[in-house]
Amino acid sequence: TPENPRIIALFDVDGTLTIPRGEVTPDMMEFMKNLSKKITVGIVGGSDLPKQEEQLGDGIVNVFPYNFSQNGLVAYKNGEVLEIQTISKHLGEDNVKRLVNWVMKYLSDIDIPVKRGTFIEFRSGMFNISPVGRNCSREERNDYEKFDLEHNIRKNMVAAMQKEFADLNLTYSIGGQISFDVFPQGWDKTYALRFLEEGEFDEIHFFGDKTFEGGNDFEIFTHERTIGHTVTSPEDTKEQCTKLFLS
Repeated sequence: TPENPRIIALFDVDGTLTIPRGEVTPDMMEFMKNLSKKITVGIVGGSDLPKQEEQLGDGIVNVFPYNFSQNGLVAYKNGEVLEIQTISKHLGEDNVKRLVNWVMKYLSDIDIPVKRGTFIEFRSGMFNISPVGRNCSREERNDYEKFDLEHNIRKNMVAAMQKEFADLNLTYSIGGQISFDVFPQGWDKTYALRFLEEGEFDEIHFFGDKTFEGGNDFEIFTHERTIGHTVTSPEDTKEQCTKLFLS
């Protein structure tokens, strides 16, 4: 048990504990393990668990008391599974079919310069929808991005889906060059907070690098239950945590 178990610090992975898409350094991991002797530590990553393990090491769910991957849709406490939630479980198969069928119809009616393959990618926590198709080449991807900015292909499609599926309470996020994500409202990193019971902690700190509006740390960073800290790198995370918890 840490010295101050009623203080918990939650950490984003990419850009916070590791360089973007990189692996954690032994030095940083050592620091985090020392920190967890002082306070309760939790990980909140957007990627799935296998990807998180690539970055933080195998068996990461056993290293710190709380581990959340896919924003908390997969939640562990002390190495034990608390919950595994999926979009198909949440919406039900009939609604999944309704959405997939509608998207395929809509995409078959729009005219864009090229169409390739993989227009809908079904992930456990979201649908990723791409009018040009995810397996386009880099050049086609760049061309599509320009076309999309001029003709609002994704923007118009999102507006149509918001109308069509108003009953499902979905959030639409246009990111990257060629696609947008569709997921249930509240399935950002604040989802993880439901596993931290109200009376269990006096302070919930969150450290992340994408804390600006539109960034995937924004909602948890600004949430009323958390004390948010913006970091610029693993070194910065280390520095801020040393000042806050170790001095």
